Amino acid sequence: MEVLNEYLPLLIPVIVIQLVLIIFALTDLVRREQTRGPKWVWVLVIIFINLIGPIVYLLLGRDEV
Repeated sequence: MEVLNEYLPLLIPVIVIQLVLIIFALTDLVRREQTRGPKWVWVLVIIFINLIGPIVYLLLGRDEV
């Protein structure tokens, strides 16, 4: 339990950033008509590849209209 209390102040900001990125990326994905690749693949990337998945989608998956 001491270890958790020691690292908790470091983990909370990472968790918050992760959740914000996931919500932002999923919202953007739903609103876009076109993406580079199938939307269902991007949903899996965003949700299951922690922290990096949403960033990968935002950099590579968005099709600029």
